[in-house]
Formats: sequence, C-alpha cells, structure tokens
Amino acid sequence: MFRLCLRYAGNKEEAEDLLQDGFIKVFADLHQFKGEGPLGAWIRRVILNVVLQHLRRQKLVTVSRELPEEADEEQDETPFPLDAQALTILLQQLPAGYRTVLNLFVLENYSHADIAASLGISVNTSKTQLLKAKKMLRKLVASRLADKT
Repeated sequence: MFRLCLRYAGNKEEAEDLLQDGFIKVFADLHQFKGEGPLGAWIRRVILNVVLQHLRRQKLVTVSRELPEEADEEQDETPFPLDAQALTILLQQLPAGYRTVLNLFVLENYSHADIAASLGISVNTSKTQLLKAKKMLRKLVASRLADKT
C-alpha cells in the first residue's frame, strides 16, 4: 500500500502521511467490508480513495489548456528500461496532475471518463494530462539514461 501512495505522492513523507490516513480510514470503515472479495483489494480501494480525496482537496489536478476532443494518445508505447524504484522516483518528479492521471490510467486501468469523474475534471483534461505526463516522463527517462552513460 505504501508503493501505491508513493506513486501519487510528491515525496516519501507525503506518501507516509497518505498511507497513515488510508489505514485510519480502513480501520474506521472495516465494518463496511462485506467479504465479497479479497480484503487486500478492498483495502487498496479505500487507500486509493483517500489519496484521490487528498488530491482533490489540494486542487492539484489542473491543466492550463485542453486538447480538442479528437486528439488521440501517442502510439509510441516503448517500455521504460528502468526498475520500479527508479521509475517511482521519476514519477514523483511529474506535476501532481500528470502523475495522478498517469497512475490512474496506466496502473489502475481507469478510463478517461472514470478519471474525470473521480477527480472532478473533464475527459479532455484527463486525456491532456496523460499525454503531457507521458511526454514529460519520456524526457525524464531519456535524461536519466543519458546520465548513466
């Protein structure tokens, strides 16, 4: 669960705070767990909701301009040649809005409509944030790899 928080947080301390808040919510709402699925999946969902609520409260998910509706995602889906820890460090360098949408779309398999509803943004804003996040992450990865050579 810490890794989940770390992917959305800007730093380790913020991730620790989110994790603590998440587990407080888990224990407070444990009576709501119906046992219809794995406990771990329910805990993950509760903690993810705490993280998203935090981001909404902070109003960190914003964008300066939206792409037209017909704008599609880039097709270049080259995998990153980095381990999970290095990638997490790079993700933390993304602006909060970019990081949040990227995590929700790529790692949590949310649709742009689901992301928009969860964060209180438009579908086009979600698409724009994802495109910008991918572009920025590619640059960060390229820079990181260039530093290693």
